[in-house]
Amino acid sequence: MKEKKEIKKELKKVQKVKKIVEEKNDVDNNKNEDYHQRIRIKIKAFDHKIIDKAIRTLLDVVEKLNVKIIGPIPLPIEKSKYTVLRSTFIHKDARDQFEMRVHKRLIDIIDPTPKVVEALTNLSLPAGVDIEIKM
Repeated sequence: MKEKKEIKKELKKVQKVKKIVEEKNDVDNNKNEDYHQRIRIKIKAFDHKIIDKAIRTLLDVVEKLNVKIIGPIPLPIEKSKYTVLRSTFIHKDARDQFEMRVHKRLIDIIDPTPKVVEALTNLSLPAGVDIEIKM
């Protein structure tokens, strides 16, 4: 009797594992079907106000063309700290500390049309904004 119960339990476990594997395969197949072409835009600037203006202008241009947009996603701020001696020779304890912050944002454009690509190349952004476009 105990052996039959154990065999039934093992059979149920095997059936559960098979079901999980089949579901995973179905999910993987759906991922391949849902693949879309995308443009990834990374925007960097030292001032957060300027980067927000640049994103607003970019989103206005892209939204007019009726394309699906993901973002803007704020990425971590890159902080660089520098310590500089105030005096050139004697006063080693007198120092100035400076910090440079680089603000970053990420935008994805799903299934872009040729009009979108043309609009992005002709886009004029404020000074001090670095834009990186990957297809």
